[in-house]
Amino acid sequence: MVRKQTPLKPYFEKMNVLGKALSAGEKKRTAENVSALKEVENNLGKKLEKLNQDGTPAETIHKRGELTAYERIEYLVDPGTWLPFHSLLNTAGNEEGRTNVISGWGKIEGRWAVVVAFNNQMLAGAWVAGMPEQVMRATDMAKRMNIPLVWVLQCSGVKLTDAHKSLFPHRTGGGATFYRNAELNELGIPVLNAIFGTNPAGGGYHGISPTILIAHKDSNIAVGGLGIVGGMSPKGHFDMETVQQVIEATKKFKNVPPGRVTSHYDKTAFFREVHDTETGVLDSIKEYMKDLPAYAPRFFRVAEPAAPLYEESELYNVVPLNPKAIYDMQQVLARLTDSSEFMEYRAEYGPEVFCGIAKMSGLPVALIGNNQGFYQKYPEYAGEGSMGIGGKLYRQGMIKIAEFVTLCDRDNLPIIWLQDTTGIDVGDIAEEAELLGLGQSILYSIQKTNLSMMTLVLRKATAAAHYVLGGPQGNKNNAFIIGSPAAEVYVMHGETAAVATYSRRLVKEQDSGNSLEPVIEKMNELVDIYYQRSRPEHCVENGFLDEVVPMDKLRAYCLAFAEANYQNPRSITPVHQMILPRTIKG
Repeated sequence: MVRKQTPLKPYFEKMNVLGKALSAGEKKRTAENVSALKEVENNLGKKLEKLNQDGTPAETIHKRGELTAYERIEYLVDPGTWLPFHSLLNTAGNEEGRTNVISGWGKIEGRWAVVVAFNNQMLAGAWVAGMPEQVMRATDMAKRMNIPLVWVLQCSGVKLTDAHKSLFPHRTGGGATFYRNAELNELGIPVLNAIFGTNPAGGGYHGISPTILIAHKDSNIAVGGLGIVGGMSPKGHFDMETVQQVIEATKKFKNVPPGRVTSHYDKTAFFREVHDTETGVLDSIKEYMKDLPAYAPRFFRVAEPAAPLYEESELYNVVPLNPKAIYDMQQVLARLTDSSEFMEYRAEYGPEVFCGIAKMSGLPVALIGNNQGFYQKYPEYAGEGSMGIGGKLYRQGMIKIAEFVTLCDRDNLPIIWLQDTTGIDVGDIAEEAELLGLGQSILYSIQKTNLSMMTLVLRKATAAAHYVLGGPQGNKNNAFIIGSPAAEVYVMHGETAAVATYSRRLVKEQDSGNSLEPVIEKMNELVDIYYQRSRPEHCVENGFLDEVVPMDKLRAYCLAFAEANYQNPRSITPVHQMILPRTIKG
């Protein structure tokens, strides 16, 4: 007789159940909130749809015998697993409304990978301003999670009028992306490349720098394209003679572009394989993905995967769009975690934050986030009659987070941060309670780990608390940051900024007997500016968030993060040797 059980069964098989079902009355009362959140999502979706319709129509691409970049991704990635990132990223303010690559996560033959595809419907996949940043953000994910990077390449070079913006700015220009491929290879992270179309210059280096090169029969990679090879003028200027030379060279190289299959398969042997069809190239990438290192999930699972007890779509009811409204964070966790279960660490200490262990796809993960509400006689350093506010960080909560992160490091537990924070407590009593040092202590605790982390901004991500609570600016561990349609990212609330900016001016004007109306007008203008610059659309366009995710898709990103973390980890803690669940249970 064979008997089997999951590891540490007394701790993980059945944990504390969170949350409760929403009544018909609660759903009715929150119907307006549901509509408001979905309106944000719909507006973002319409903008993306419009951008996707720009450029060369799919029908024209098909007549060339090509698939579009989106069609290539759809064919390559396992059905239902594509998770887009950076859909609206446009930090350079391009006239195109975005950069020219499509990035995201997907499973390929059951293994998670980061996929970066050049958009052949816009300038034949050319580099535009901001593209290197998006590429580096995407490849950071592969580096942090130790999962493969897959290129779907068709890059016609650089949009020449943008070259000064996209290729050479400091250490974040186009050349950095080739360094990243070399870095991933050095770290043992495979970089696979499906090569289509013409890829000169920067496209050529993206064609050669990955680990495995699989090419379509009509593709090419080269140091320089026909425009460069045929456009050199030794005179330093153009006249009728040199222009005629350009015309002749262009005709020649248009018919016979450099770096074809006859060069890089027949002679240099850079191309591992050449296929007559685009799907053949993608099928070969799939075959290589099957060969890459990956543990079977059962190696790390502590339970069978299970859905939450409550519908994920109820998050539209649970999380208020109004940033000042209070809600029950346990109701959120109950719609994100397997079986709506959670093993909480020191619940009675630092009540403004929660820390604990949950299961995602049957895999153990750590969760840290901000509780909402009010706390009588808290924080303790504020004295009698004090009132703590959920979302703000105080001494006990910050100590608890630093302790918990350290224990997560001991047990190799990946961390999901759920942010809804208004900042860190301020004032003399806060300074004397050492909050400045404790904030840095959390950052140091994170830095001492080598844990994978993701951040989910449910509503507010404010000032230094945003960095401290796993924000990507404050550590090397963050793989990505996503936001719900209620997300706001800012240094402070607009009203707070207005008071900080104009409070002394108000006093001065009033003492002088002047009207306060002009100052009030400027204060309200500043409030509006802060509001507009903290909207989800602004946050995702400017890279404060990697993606704004619909409420009912948030769990999908959490599951992908958990599964990818355990796919091929660099370090393993045997489950039966973990100390954190024993610390919690006692």
